[in-house]
Amino acid sequence: QLQAFGGGLVQAGGSLRLSCAASRRTFVSYARGWFCQAPGKEREFVAAIAWSDQDTSYADSVKGRFTIFRDNAKNTVYLQMNSLKPEDTAVYYCAAARTYNFDRYYSAANEYDYWGQGTQVNVSS
Repeated sequence: QLQAFGGGLVQAGGSLRLSCAASRRTFVSYARGWFCQAPGKEREFVAAIAWSDQDTSYADSVKGRFTIFRDNAKNTVYLQMNSLKPEDTAVYYCAAARTYNFDRYYSAANEYDYWGQGTQVNVSS
């Protein structure tokens, strides 16, 4: 029900925009998040956004470089990734968390109810 797009190969310093589209279910009243997983590492939090679209949270490693935003009319959440670094190389996953609080976002993977398949991001040095 969630599908991520937009991964690819980019040089260090470049940009990518990931999209996570939803189908067969409306995720408007859900908090949304992005996580990444590099080979041999655990899945890590990247960014999250509340259903209100006004409240966001970022991992320290991406603050100032990545921006999460959503278009509820399109049932889609985005991750704009700028100033990419080789250490950003990973599979990126989008997720949705059911919530009754319009201003809540979540940084723990186990708080999310739905996951999309990953999209690979490779950043070359």
